[in-house]
Amino acid sequence: MGELGTDDGAGNTYSLRPGLQRRFKSSTVKECIRAILKEKLANVQYVPEEMPQLTKSLSETIKDRLKEEGFDRYKMVVQVVIGEQRGEGVNMAARCFWDADTDSYAHDVFMNVGRGSTRDKVFSYVLC
Repeated sequence: MGELGTDDGAGNTYSLRPGLQRRFKSSTVKECIRAILKEKLANVQYVPEEMPQLTKSLSETIKDRLKEEGFDRYKMVVQVVIGEQRGEGVNMAARCFWDADTDSYAHDVFMNVGRGSTRDKVFSYVLC
């Protein structure tokens, strides 16, 4: 029978915090978000019936791409808001428990500025 506190060589390998190389880098995440939004929303027109599926698709794409970046010890929460650009303002807020040593966030705003009336423009706000 083993005794409590004896070291059998296996050691505890479970880590609660990410290593220094795997810390959340908001600049990397913001670049990733910006690239995905440019790719997916460049020629999109605002059609209210299509926006729920588009927001879900964008959030999944962003989350999958961030997993590929190697942020192992993080749970990613991706919030995508898409609206019609009509010159109105939008205020948003989010609350969560925060570990100042390891937790961070990244956000980006995309506005589709193309030809046509302003009713066809799309804006998107993403928070990770």
